[in-house]
Amino acid sequence: MREKMKSLTRKEEIIMLSILHLKENAYLVAIADHLSQTTEKKVSLTSVHLPLNRLEKNGLIQSEFGEATAVRGGRRKKIYMVTKLGFEALEEHKRISDLLWENYLKYSSSKD
Repeated sequence: MREKMKSLTRKEEIIMLSILHLKENAYLVAIADHLSQTTEKKVSLTSVHLPLNRLEKNGLIQSEFGEATAVRGGRRKKIYMVTKLGFEALEEHKRISDLLWENYLKYSSSKD
């Protein structure tokens, strides 16, 4: 039997996948922009910031501050990375989704 792991929301899943896609450029604004482009819907900073805090609190992501830049008025970007526990959660989420989709596809093809 599998060890019980906190399940991810869809929003948490796509945020974590965006972090992996963006690599060292995974900071709040870039994540929101990437999600907006990918989903073709406006994604607010708040709708990304709150799940980022929750994911970090749960140990699924971690963050560190990048270098200060003149463009940002000397402020540093907070860069996010997926942790080992986060990778495990994503893999489990994908495993369950794949099973559910497989069952859906069997059902939908048998309706014809």
